Amino acid sequence: MSSTALLKDSLSVTTCLVQRTSAWCFSGSQEGVFGTLTFAPHLVSSLVRDQVDRFLYHMRLSDETLLDIMARFRAEMQKGLGKDTNPTASVKMLPTFVRAIPDGSENGEFLSLDLGGSKFRVLKVQVSEAGKRKVQMESQFYATPNEIIRGNGSELFDYIADCLADFMKTRGLKHKKLPLGLTFSFPCRQTKLEEGILLSWTKKFKARGVQGTDVVSCLTKAIRKHKDIDVDILALVNDTVGTMMTCAYDDPYCEVGVIIGTGTNACYMEDMNNIDLVEGDEGRMCISTEWGAFGDDGALEDIRTEFDRELDLGSLNPGKQLFEKMISGLYLGELVRIILLKMAKAGLLFGGKRSSALHTKGKIETRHVAAMEKYKEGLANTREILTDLGLEPSEADCIAVQHVCTIVSFRSANLCAAALAAILTRLRENKKVARLRTTVGVDGTLYKIHPQYPKRLHKVVRRLVPNCDVRFLLSESGSTKGAAMVTAVASRVQAQRKQIDHVLALFRLTREQLKDVQGKMRTEFENGLRKDTHLMATVKMLPTYVCGMPDGTEKGKFLALDLGGTNFRVLLVKIRSGRRSVRMYNKIFAIPLEIMQGTGEELFDHIVQCIADFLDYMGLKGARLPLGFTFSFPCRQTSIDKATLIEWTKGFKATDCEGEDMVDMLREAIKRRNEFDLDIVAVVNDTVGTMMTCGHEDPNCEIGLIAGTGSNMCYMEEMRNIELLEGGEGKMCINTEWGGFGDNGCLDDIRTQYDKEVDEGSLNPGKQRYEKMTSGMYLGEIVRQILIDLTKQGLLFRGQISERLRTRGIFETKFLSQIESDRLALLQVRRILQQLGLDSTCEDSIVVKEVCGAVSRRAAQLYGAGLAAIVEKRREDQGLEYLNITVGVDGTLYKLHPHFSRILQETVKELAPRCDVTLILSEDGSGKGAALITAVAKRLQQAQEEN
Repeated sequence: MSSTALLKDSLSVTTCLVQRTSAWCFSGSQEGVFGTLTFAPHLVSSLVRDQVDRFLYHMRLSDETLLDIMARFRAEMQKGLGKDTNPTASVKMLPTFVRAIPDGSENGEFLSLDLGGSKFRVLKVQVSEAGKRKVQMESQFYATPNEIIRGNGSELFDYIADCLADFMKTRGLKHKKLPLGLTFSFPCRQTKLEEGILLSWTKKFKARGVQGTDVVSCLTKAIRKHKDIDVDILALVNDTVGTMMTCAYDDPYCEVGVIIGTGTNACYMEDMNNIDLVEGDEGRMCISTEWGAFGDDGALEDIRTEFDRELDLGSLNPGKQLFEKMISGLYLGELVRIILLKMAKAGLLFGGKRSSALHTKGKIETRHVAAMEKYKEGLANTREILTDLGLEPSEADCIAVQHVCTIVSFRSANLCAAALAAILTRLRENKKVARLRTTVGVDGTLYKIHPQYPKRLHKVVRRLVPNCDVRFLLSESGSTKGAAMVTAVASRVQAQRKQIDHVLALFRLTREQLKDVQGKMRTEFENGLRKDTHLMATVKMLPTYVCGMPDGTEKGKFLALDLGGTNFRVLLVKIRSGRRSVRMYNKIFAIPLEIMQGTGEELFDHIVQCIADFLDYMGLKGARLPLGFTFSFPCRQTSIDKATLIEWTKGFKATDCEGEDMVDMLREAIKRRNEFDLDIVAVVNDTVGTMMTCGHEDPNCEIGLIAGTGSNMCYMEEMRNIELLEGGEGKMCINTEWGGFGDNGCLDDIRTQYDKEVDEGSLNPGKQRYEKMTSGMYLGEIVRQILIDLTKQGLLFRGQISERLRTRGIFETKFLSQIESDRLALLQVRRILQQLGLDSTCEDSIVVKEVCGAVSRRAAQLYGAGLAAIVEKRREDQGLEYLNITVGVDGTLYKLHPHFSRILQETVKELAPRCDVTLILSEDGSGKGAALITAVAKRLQQAQEEN
């Protein structure tokens, strides 16, 4: 049944009510359905409104329908964000390349242009500094004549440039070079902030030859014709984005912008990892939804009415911007006119009479709709407006027309609320919070001038998203100020980016620098092996007296000790020959700080106590077992069971140990306890243990690498090259102790101020410099020093250095591994920083992640340069054109960091292209390696005795 038939059908009901109501009657002749009313106006008004409701029942949207529209819009948003689905999406979700909102530190003088409505505006904005958030503006409006906006595109931009030149001349700005932001309120596809390809004109604009071109280039070309002005266009923004940025300057919680004026649109800050159209996953970017085209694909056909279809057919762009045509100020007045004309034609208004004005398109404007809906004078305004249209309305006609306006504008607010609620829901889900606190910046004449619109919109939004605390903030200064703010933010970000890049550049090593490190490391290897240069060498190249690798015949039970960090491990290792089967039982004991930095006697007594506890635990107290001792500190060995400590590293400071034999100190502690006796066969470094563990699985493994709390490497060297020892046959494992590389100053050209600060604050200043640039014990501290410096420069954490950030060691290397995870969202990065007492913004989190990446990447590359030096040496020593070799690796940095191993391998491949290097992870640690070394030593000892 049509709306007209429905209304006529209701006449009988109304007539019956009239007859039964003695309180009022029709006076005079009946001039249409509503007649001329004289009594009980409240009852008459109710009846009239009820009948208009029946006529426009398709325009009344229930909450259920609005929730459905919300779901449809969310689906369209998802389509618009997807690379594959964007071409067919009606809601284009255009990236704006606006990556940050104002933080209060912006300052300077900026120009702004605003093109998008009936007037064109030029603005000069002075933004204050020192967090005052004070903005001074001077502006001037210029007309946009129809012949300009519907003529040739070049004439349009020439006109804009002429207006800009006039403005700068009258304001005395011609001598200045100023950054400019352009607010261009039409759908554009952007590939950067200062570029935008016009997709289509909307509203009344139809300038030829602009669609498909870069509007910034068009304007720049026009401005260049004025030789006396110098302007640099830094940003192109949509009016919606400008609105959001204007409001965000006053309220940092503002992350949504909505325009409800001549046209309508919304923008919001979306997570980069959800935007397929733009490369990069870090941070957020403002998306201009271009929601005016929602429904252009038929998604809203069940919502659209006969009046919407008639309006669309008579528009400049039939079939396009269908959502906008149900909402925006350009169309609401026309929608009301079409409805009134249909009602009059059906004899339902004005006694069936129509005026020529009522037949004329555009005669009822949105300002008329707003005036007719005013609280007290609305009916009087309605009578005046209708009279001006050449009509003679009755009281009932005025009530009916006013209610038509209410239904049309209320539907507009409802539809706008549903789409906005969809955006707010997406924001809340992106942030993974149960309740969202946010601000929506709003601008537009419909929102501003319509007396009921704002409260209707707010009420419906809050009803649709009860889990969002939404503040609506009116943009007092319009989107033009916002364009200046985008430009100001772009200037700030540009300047800050240069400062941050300057710091990060210190950690970017070129191929030439890495080749230089490789060459210097190779030189230090040679110096460490030679008798005449050994004492001067920073890389000590210590013989370990490990002369063989596992061959699969090893068997038996072995005890292993592993000391190299804050935890001490005791293991029982059972080796079965043939199948290379190893079973292990172990127990971990803590080494308290007071023991690590007490006396040597206290340290070894504690170690023996731990061994006693383990033997009790395993029921082995009386057994005499061969023992291998993994001792992960620089030692000089004279045999496989003799190791003189050169110096402590990794936080150990026990007295009376340096210069002493660690095996003798262990034996003395066992004697003092006098409960058991052990056969200490071998003392090994953790690096050697790692090599032996991996060598048990892969006979090609001849190198061991530790990338953890400390940094070290060992390898099997030809005996003929080891001048410190007699004999030229066979091979022996050399513990390089490469952590001391650079202690002679050879790395000073790549050491940064942050490396020096970490070194000076360490327990051993001036020593282990290579280790301090590469190992897990120091990387977090390097990051902390960088963060402090960037904060001092005002580039992080709003320039506030928290007490936590001042605390040495607070930024552990494990945080680097967590922060650099590809799967970690910035929200989680912020949570990690909050755990550290660092209140970060989204932009802070991006910078922190970049800093972590720069520090860890350099560490991996330096490891790669050192490893490339040793594999090249092995290749040359064996006289091979091409070398295949396996490296056994252990250490938390290598194991846990998401990118370390990849960068390390890439660097080795680049620096040693004739070496095919396979890195395998040591799953069982260096404790197993100590047992294997003990087993190999026993096998070789036995073979020697038999010979």
